[in-house]
Amino acid sequence: MENTIKVGIIGGAGYTGGELIRLLINHPNASISFIHSKSNAGKPVYQVHQDLIGETELLFRADLVNDIDVLFLCLGHGDSKKFLADNSIADSVKVIDLANDFRLQQDAQQGTREFVYGLPELQKDKIKAAVNIANPGCFATAIQLGLLPLAKAGLLQEVYTTGITGSTGAGQSLSATSHFSWRANNIQAYKTLTHQHNAEILQSLNELNAGSLNHPLGEDDFNFVPWRGDFTRGIFISSQTRCSLSLDELNNLYENFYSDHPFTSVSTSPIFLKQVVNSNKAVINIEKTGNRIVVHSAIDNLLKGASGQAVQNMNLLFGLEETAGLRLKGAGF
Repeated sequence: MENTIKVGIIGGAGYTGGELIRLLINHPNASISFIHSKSNAGKPVYQVHQDLIGETELLFRADLVNDIDVLFLCLGHGDSKKFLADNSIADSVKVIDLANDFRLQQDAQQGTREFVYGLPELQKDKIKAAVNIANPGCFATAIQLGLLPLAKAGLLQEVYTTGITGSTGAGQSLSATSHFSWRANNIQAYKTLTHQHNAEILQSLNELNAGSLNHPLGEDDFNFVPWRGDFTRGIFISSQTRCSLSLDELNNLYENFYSDHPFTSVSTSPIFLKQVVNSNKAVINIEKTGNRIVVHSAIDNLLKGASGQAVQNMNLLFGLEETAGLRLKGAGF
């Protein structure tokens, strides 16, 4: 295969690492050079990600390979900075980090590496010109996609957001609230008004809002209550604010904003999780009563909210078709 992108994956045994492997072994322009996992070194990948039996004979490795074009970091939050500090990665290697280490502007510099926030619907041109990408958070992606057009138009006021996520959003390590016996027939609010994605959401919204408001949106203007849900994957968001535009005007605003973004669609009918699960899609629907609007948005937390978006960013970094390797079949039923 000509012009094949050679890929390395750090932290390949977790949920996001597994999703990357599933995407990249079938990507038309990429080849996985190595998958790093100290705890699983020497094991076939399919022994950890058992659905990959018959799909790949790759083994996990404990050593690093620098003869690659791009390195994906699928590590725990805070571990990516440490990994880059402790290991020698060639300057020619592009880095896409799936943790939250480099998402905020004040954290975007690591030695000679400068990270660009990787939400294509926000700054596709910057991503194309970048070397290192900070992949957005899953809740942050879903919420921002629902609010970016309003921010760009200078129409965004105080926001009240509720979002529900599946158990895979908690990562692969078991905890009391990720066991089946706890999740089944259950729901719970958590990190009320204090979720770690709040800062990156406000950063992006204020970047678009610049010059449109008398003051930037502050912590008291963005009110987010996340919920744990009784399902494995997907995020559904409902964001409420006030807007004087008609529903037709709002739908036109959103459709125009996302006209050059192949994975985000605006629906005039109610949306639901099965439209996006197992795909890199985001779907948006707006409802309006009086001057109050509710913007619903839905994504798969492991794909558009993590590994799918990371591959989307890789495609943009290397000048490929943005949708390469990402035309996935959703779970319709």
